[in-house]
Amino acid sequence: MEHDALDAGEARYELVISVDARGSGQYSDAEKPLMRRQIYEVLETAFAQAGVGRNAVHLEDRGDGVLISVPGRIAVARLLGLWMTELHEKLRLDNRRERRPLGLRVAMHVGPVRHDSEGICGDAVNLACGLADSSVARHLLEREQADLVLAVSESLYREVVAPGGKFIDPDRFAPARITLKGGEVTAWFQLPGRSAPALGQPTAPSSSTTAASGSPAADEEEDGYEDGERDGYGDGAAAYRAGRDMNVFRDTTFERSVHIGHNIGTDRRKD
Repeated sequence: MEHDALDAGEARYELVISVDARGSGQYSDAEKPLMRRQIYEVLETAFAQAGVGRNAVHLEDRGDGVLISVPGRIAVARLLGLWMTELHEKLRLDNRRERRPLGLRVAMHVGPVRHDSEGICGDAVNLACGLADSSVARHLLEREQADLVLAVSESLYREVVAPGGKFIDPDRFAPARITLKGGEVTAWFQLPGRSAPALGQPTAPSSSTTAASGSPAADEEEDGYEDGERDGYGDGAAAYRAGRDMNVFRDTTFERSVHIGHNIGTDRRKD
């Protein structure tokens, strides 16, 4: 395998793919081997159908997911297009007979990757993993009860997705501003087989189910975010942020007068 000869200090531009399973913590110890087996089956079937040799890519096990790097000699468009299509079809068909359907969050980014005897590292790896683990990807997969959600970096969208191609339709992607450990980034999200997703603010729990006040964890739980993440939703050029008591309206026409906000200490009157 070509990666075996790489020096740990030598970085090469490669496609990084992070794959995470939905709700892995909800699987019992007896169920987890079955979940892992299904992950590998759908990935390897997709590689075979896309004409990408299994020994041509680097693959690391992550327990409830897989980290993959693909050398530059394999076209990124093949992974974004045909491979993603085959992955979705295999997963969709398998889930028809599963008692607990497997949901996958897949993220992609191209950047410098360093290999050593233990695996891969670098900012490109961190970004791909962060996109797959973002609250936007998690929320979208859960809200739509989808089999698969794809997130790609801004640079990958601009250079490969936006021009379009076979099995690649830029109109089926939607952007969002998300905050990762390294700062704010723009990512583009797709639900394979569907139109572009509507990205809205994650639903916050009702006021009757609030956590203990005064702690950061309580505030994060109330806001509906995980790991202190704060995501804004927008069009790549601007981000829109809303708290629990605020809604965002853009290009909206109201046919009659409306009141936006809360009425506090006022009487309700009939029209």
